[in-house]
Amino acid sequence: MKRFIISGIVALGVATPVAAQEVTIRVHHFLSADAPMHKDVLMPWETMVEEASGGRIDVQLYPSMQLGGKPPQLYDQARDGIVDVSWTLLGYTPGRFPVSEVFELPFMSTTATATTNALQEFQAKYLGDELKDVHPLLIHAPSAYKFHMADQQVASLEDLAGLKIRAPSRVMTDGLNALGATAVGMPVPEVAQSLSTGVIDGAVIPWEVVGSLRIEDVTQGHTELGTENGGIAGSVMALVMNKAKYDGLPDDLKQVIDDNSGAALAAIAGPAFDNAEEVERQKYVDAGATITVIPEDQLGPWREASQPVVDAWVEAMDSAGHDGQAMLDDARAMLEAGAQ
Repeated sequence: MKRFIISGIVALGVATPVAAQEVTIRVHHFLSADAPMHKDVLMPWETMVEEASGGRIDVQLYPSMQLGGKPPQLYDQARDGIVDVSWTLLGYTPGRFPVSEVFELPFMSTTATATTNALQEFQAKYLGDELKDVHPLLIHAPSAYKFHMADQQVASLEDLAGLKIRAPSRVMTDGLNALGATAVGMPVPEVAQSLSTGVIDGAVIPWEVVGSLRIEDVTQGHTELGTENGGIAGSVMALVMNKAKYDGLPDDLKQVIDDNSGAALAAIAGPAFDNAEEVERQKYVDAGATITVIPEDQLGPWREASQPVVDAWVEAMDSAGHDGQAMLDDARAMLEAGAQ
């Protein structure tokens, strides 16, 4: 991992034309360097951008909050220019990105690829205003979140009653509470310690991040909903760039960033997350872990119990001047198309 900053000054303080255009882009995020986002998305992006720029852009990756702050502050770090680029979950700042929350609603997430594909279309149609303070590089999603429990096994809706379950966002907090659990909001880096100390009984997270969080020794029960590897909900993830940093680039380097973001980067991120999901899940299968799959035909009570959360989002969108039901229908259609 590079830690140097390329100098644009040569001997005697004279800048060459090439050196004067060199740019350093510092990328900050909250997961470890062995997490799929870092090694399978950000590292390839680093190589793509550097090579396409002919070495004039130097991308530096800083995992595990190495530049300071807490995960919920990452979006503002990029917005305010504390870092050049940050990656985070929009749901870490509750209520701030209400339109994007449609993809956090119960049963509104499938594979990473399908949801990420849907988000490209949804972003273009609906998220311009919410993301106006930054330059978005990628809006995407992981696979749907599963239940990973310390000691209990969730085999039915009734099994959730009273259990303290980690939730990543306001919408998922509301969803878990509607299902009878007691939701506990926290960023994902806090999950392992919270499980081991009994602060929570379990967490909703995708398989792909389980290994990098090192929680395999503190979880015994794992539950998927619907088809194999199905989940309860998902998160909207954002890789965003400081607007002034982007606007200050020469036009040809802006083009490098544009050519390696949006749909081009989504095509890498979706499959990377799905592949990591499959690999991590298989480790547990091979180890003989208990994985409960609740069939689709038994999810009626789950959907019924969580419907008020969906209704509340639609009503909130209507109150904000949108057509909430039309947006929800659009998102569902985009998800279906994204899976094809």
